[in-house]
Amino acid sequence: MGWDLRQAREADLDAIMELETGTFGSDAWNSAGMLSDLRNPQCWYLVAERTGFPGVLDGYAGLFAPLGALEGDIQTIAVAESARRGGLGRAFMLALIDEARKRGAREIFLEVRADNPGAQHLYETLGFEQIAVRVAYYQPDGVDANVMRLEISDPRTRPAVGA
Repeated sequence: MGWDLRQAREADLDAIMELETGTFGSDAWNSAGMLSDLRNPQCWYLVAERTGFPGVLDGYAGLFAPLGALEGDIQTIAVAESARRGGLGRAFMLALIDEARKRGAREIFLEVRADNPGAQHLYETLGFEQIAVRVAYYQPDGVDANVMRLEISDPRTRPAVGA
């Protein structure tokens, strides 16, 4: 399965909210909060459309990173259950990190549920380190949040093999 990543639009709100509530249940954002982020120029949201199926969204991800700020925050990321374990989460994360770098961020933060080892592993493979725990952060479930941070380095180029 393939995806086309593109910047989210207000017209994507209903599909995003379907994924949001299906993925996060009682922790889901409300549509007013999501719409506010989609309209906020300090935020940058992506959606993944299934290749060959315009309008069918298999995921979304959002970043808060004001232009020129030294820090960014990954607001949310969700991948439809049918699209998991295919690299979409990693593609989203790499795109968000790149956008944060373009906006001037030198580090990026996120919170992840303590009971989500799959997501934690993905973030660790990308270089994030756990720096704190927010006790009972996710409500109403009372689940802790692990706060993670990534220092964003400048992109590095290497000579092509055989050059």
